[in-house]
Parts: sequence; structure tokens; C-alpha cells
Amino acid sequence: MTKLRVAHSIKDEESTSQKQMSKRLTVGTLRMSALSVATAVSALGVSQVACAELTWGDNESYQQESNYQQNYQQDTSIDSFMGAAIAADRGDVSELYNYEQVMSGGLFAMYPTYWRMNLDLNSQSSAAVSQFVRQYPDTVMAEKLVADYAETKAGSNDYASVRQVANLITNADASERCAVALGFNNGGDTMRAMAAKSDVWLTTKKQPALCDQLAMEMNNNALISNQDRASRLKRMLRTGKTGDIMALSSRLGTPIAYSALSEIQLNPSSFFSRFGREPASQTNQYLYLYAIGRVADKSYREAAIQLEFDIRQDNQRSVRLLNDETRRYAYRTLGVKRMNHNTDDGFNAEAVEWFRNSLDNDFNFEEAEDYAMAAIRFGRWDDVVEAISKMDGETQKEAQWQYWLARAYEQSSDSSKRNTAKKMYQNIAKSNDYYGLMAKDRIGQRFDASRLGGSNLPNVSTADRARVMQDGNFARAFALYNSDASRGYANREWNWAVKQARDKRDDNLIIAAARQAYDMGWLDRAIYAVDNTDRVNSLALSHPMPHQSAVVRYSESAGIDPAWAYGIMRQESRFVTSARSNVGASGLMQVMPDTAKYIARNLGETYSASRANSGDTNIRYGTWYMGDILGKLNYQPVLATVGYNAGPNNAKRWQPVYGSLAADQYVESIAFPETRNYVKHVMENATIYSSLLGRGQPISQRMGTVPASF
Repeated sequence: MTKLRVAHSIKDEESTSQKQMSKRLTVGTLRMSALSVATAVSALGVSQVACAELTWGDNESYQQESNYQQNYQQDTSIDSFMGAAIAADRGDVSELYNYEQVMSGGLFAMYPTYWRMNLDLNSQSSAAVSQFVRQYPDTVMAEKLVADYAETKAGSNDYASVRQVANLITNADASERCAVALGFNNGGDTMRAMAAKSDVWLTTKKQPALCDQLAMEMNNNALISNQDRASRLKRMLRTGKTGDIMALSSRLGTPIAYSALSEIQLNPSSFFSRFGREPASQTNQYLYLYAIGRVADKSYREAAIQLEFDIRQDNQRSVRLLNDETRRYAYRTLGVKRMNHNTDDGFNAEAVEWFRNSLDNDFNFEEAEDYAMAAIRFGRWDDVVEAISKMDGETQKEAQWQYWLARAYEQSSDSSKRNTAKKMYQNIAKSNDYYGLMAKDRIGQRFDASRLGGSNLPNVSTADRARVMQDGNFARAFALYNSDASRGYANREWNWAVKQARDKRDDNLIIAAARQAYDMGWLDRAIYAVDNTDRVNSLALSHPMPHQSAVVRYSESAGIDPAWAYGIMRQESRFVTSARSNVGASGLMQVMPDTAKYIARNLGETYSASRANSGDTNIRYGTWYMGDILGKLNYQPVLATVGYNAGPNNAKRWQPVYGSLAADQYVESIAFPETRNYVKHVMENATIYSSLLGRGQPISQRMGTVPASF
């Protein structure tokens, strides 16, 4: 139903805005703002309650205090922000210079300079970029400029410039990390270049171009062993990346010619026909894996038949042509390809068998995750343990895999493993996320919203409230929120402010800022602030309940649980009424236009886009549609949640063919990663909201069991 995501990236303006914004604003959409930071301050008010620890009060907003003094109260540089943005959009360097003078010393002084430098970033010197960072330290625009600069210079092979600014980057994303690593890799510092190895070396998923380049260059890094090269080569043979195959095989002393790969690509059957007559060589082992991969691209079933035939033939030879490693990875290829076809072909336990036939000590995370998901789907608990053991140590510690390892141990006949499972659940249950709530149910604990303040908003001291607007990052965020600037700017400043406070472990500042955002109706950022702290819990801020009367009334009319409706709404829009996804879904419930027309028709109403997107109607339409899907999907809330996100047909397609399936196993094996994570978040949200609404229902009970499709 929607593809809207609430991003956690701090610098990415494309992600942090629910209204997707371009790097440069469109002139026609901009208006000069008359609001200053003083206006933002006056809208916030102050708290009268001081506290050393987090406490909760009533739901009333703070009262304003006329003598509230702030460092940035008289700052008016926001008034020039939009004009500078228009100049940037025109590429008017002269005008941007003028704005630099006008805005000098103000909260937003860095923006015209950033826009001017960013107009031609490649021509900037590392000294100029470093000066900008020194002039505006600990600001998101300084971080963005230096990170963008490193990417730009790495893309033009100016690695010396990358190295000169590398230490100024503090919050790099994947592409920026690879840019820095490329700088060091081409400057003789191979050790620092290797810091990105775990992210780029064995992955076969789409990654930024600079990461692809880094992985290619790492082939010649002195710290890369031949074992490393062989591991990567197997993945490249599976995916068919010709350039990498040729470079890696050459470094391994078994060069593979492009002509050989091209011939197999055009006619793999011809290769298999003559394979038995070829000598037993390492090159032929590699070519065999490449050929199996190309057949599997078209049909994993045909590839499986070919592999089984070749192994039977090979077992009859006095000298085997397929060594154990080749056989194992050929089965691994089948397992991965099979899991990639779950959406179209449904699930099958053969994937588990193929992964088991491939067992060795050389799994990458994608392969181990696929193996684990297949084993979870079919309750193959020994295989679940095996799959998780193939993940790296840090990944194994994640709540997701700790939960499934505990689920596997729980099935064991060994009492010590069952006891270990209980201890693991107790540890996971300390959290209130999806896996924490699931773990609580496994050991008989109950989530209680009242322990986290329930619906009571946290009280914030006057001193902490004052500190919010004394913090430049938060002050910019609030001023931008109150201006005509695209919300993406405000969100980016807010996310950065939260990160800075979190890094300083300043929980009181985060709570104070979140409370102020809540009081202003900026609910999505209040949620973001609490969700992005490890030690702060305030359900009133992280799980607000706006439009409560409408949500409850329309939910009951549609025959659905209001907590589930809130769970959907929080995940869809974070309560941003104007939210619009890149596929056209709109409003609090993110209703697609065609879906809104379907709903209006069934309700006997004339469709109106503006009315469908309005708060009240959007809630009424969304809850009606939830009830409609629920009725069509066995009144099973997990299936209906999948249907709301990915469509009812996919929800049905992923049901078990025979027998029922525990809902957590169904959810973990959903073929679309986005939908899989969506359902987990909605079920988590709904469980928390049910407690807040006084209708507490454990998550396992809420999720129930998923019936067979026939």
C-alpha cells in the first residue's frame, strides 16, 4: 500500500524528508519567510517542573514564559535563508556571496557558503573545505560538505584531496566510507583502507559505485590473502561479474579469459556437454561454478538437475573432476537462487537441503541469512543453529538472531540448551522492540506501558528546556520547522542534533527537545528522538495518539483493533498529515489513489483526492480498508498487515501450502525485506498501543497462527 520509509540517516536530505526534496530547491516553490528564531522560541514555552530523572506529568502543554532568554533568540538569519536558497537554485554565486555577508555570524551563516561551494565542489580545495569545517564545527552542513567533497574527489581519482579531509568526516555513510578507504588505499595506507573490507568484499548486493571500485582495488591490496580472493571469486562466479572474475582469477594464478566466460554465457549447455572430457583443473572448477550460476539465473530447477547429474557422473570416475569445494558452492548457488524466487514460486524445503549440502566455513552474511530464513520457515531448528553459526560474531549478538537461536535451542531434547534458551529470552526481553516483546511472551512476562510513563508526557526542567534553544543544532531545526523551507532541512538539522546529544549521552537534552517538538505538533521528530536513544523511554513521545477519537471510532466501525490502526499509522506516516510517498500514497494512513477510489466506491461516495488525503477522511478510509483486507485474509492480522503493505495477493502467496505456521516464522520468511521489517514494526507498535489504550494484548496472541492457503 505504501513504500514510505522513515529514515534514520542523519545527513541524507533525500531520506529525512517525507516530502522528497532535491539537493537544490525549485524556485517556484519557495517563499521568503518572515519567521525568526525568536518566533520559534516563543512558540515553545517553558516547563515549570525541574527533575533530575525522567518523570511523567499530565498531557497539558507547557505555558509560555515572557522572560525566557536564549542565546539565539534575536537571531534573524532564518529570514534570509529562503532568498539564499533561491540564489543557490539559480547558481547565482554573486548573490550567494552577498548572503554570506548578510547572514554572517548567524545561526544559518554556513548555508550560503555551503551552497556556493557545492555548486562546483570538484573545484574546491581541501584547504577551503577544512576551513569551512573549522569555522562551523559540529554542524550537519560541515559534515555534509566534507563528506560530499570526499565522494566527489574519490570519483575523480583525486585521492590526495580525499586523504586531506578524511579525518574530518565523523558520520560517513557507505559510499563515503568507501571514498575514504579509496583515498588511503591509493596513498599507501593499506591498513586503513581495509577498514571497509567487511562491508564490500563478499557482498553481492547492489552497493555504491565507489564501494564496487574499492572492492576491485582491494584485489591488489597486500593485506588481501589468496583465501580472501578465492572467497570473493566464488561470489562473483555466482553473480556473473565478469571484470571481477577475470581480475581475481588472474591474481590467483588461474586466469580466466573473457572469451571462455562469454562462450558459457551464450551456451552453458555446450560447456556441460564437454566438461566430462576436460582435464581436472582449477580453472575448470571455476568455469563450472560460472556455468551453474548462468543456468540458475534462468532456472534454479534446471541448474539443480544439471548439478545432480554431474555429481552422479563424477562419482563414477576414477579421478573426480568436481572437487568438494566446487560441489559445496554449486549447492550454495542453488540455495541462494531458490530463496530469490520465493515470491513467485513459494517456499520449498529444498532450499534448506541445498544449503546443508553446502556447509563449510565460508559463508557471507547474505548466504547465512538466506539459509537461516529457509530453516526458520520449515522449523528445521538444527539448520537454524548452523546458519546462525555461519554469521560473524557481532551479527550473531543481534537481537534478531539471538531470538531465533533461542527458539532453536528451545526445541532441543537437551535440557541445558532449553535452559540456555530461557536465559537468552530473559536478556532479549529487556528491550521493548519486536524481538523483546516476542521474548517476553516466551518466558511469561507482560509488557506494561505504565512502567514507561503510559500516556503521561515527561516533565522537563526549565533549565533543560532553556538548553534546547541554546543548542545551535536544535535551534536551527526549530527555526526551519517554523519557516517556509522544505521540511527536509529541518529534519536533517534535527537528526543531527539528536546524534550530537546522543554522542554526549545528554538524555535530558533529547527529552527536552522531543517534548518541545511534541507540543508544537512535530510528532515525527519527537518519535525519532526517542527511537534513536538507548536509555530513554517515554511512550507518550515515542507512541503519541493524535486524532484518538477518530481512530477509535472509525476502527470500531470497521471492526478492527484501534491499536492495530495506530500501529499502521505510526509506521506509515509517523503522524505527518501531509506525508506522501514516492509511489503516490498519501496522508496519515498512506492510502494509494486507486485504493482510495476503491474505498470511496464501496462506501458510496464520490472520490475526491483532496478529501481522501485529509486527516479525518484518510483515517476513515484507511481503517475501512484495513477491515476489508482483514476479512479477505482469514481475519489474520499479520496477513492483513502484509496485505496493507505489499498487497493481499502477496500475503496469500506467502502462506504455507499445508498446515499452519507460527506467525513469527511466517513473518521472518517474508520475501520482501521492506515488508518483513514493516510487519515487525507494526506488530510491535500495535502491542504497545494496546497497552496504552487499556486493552493490552501480548504480541504472540495478537499475531496468532498463519493458516494454510488451501
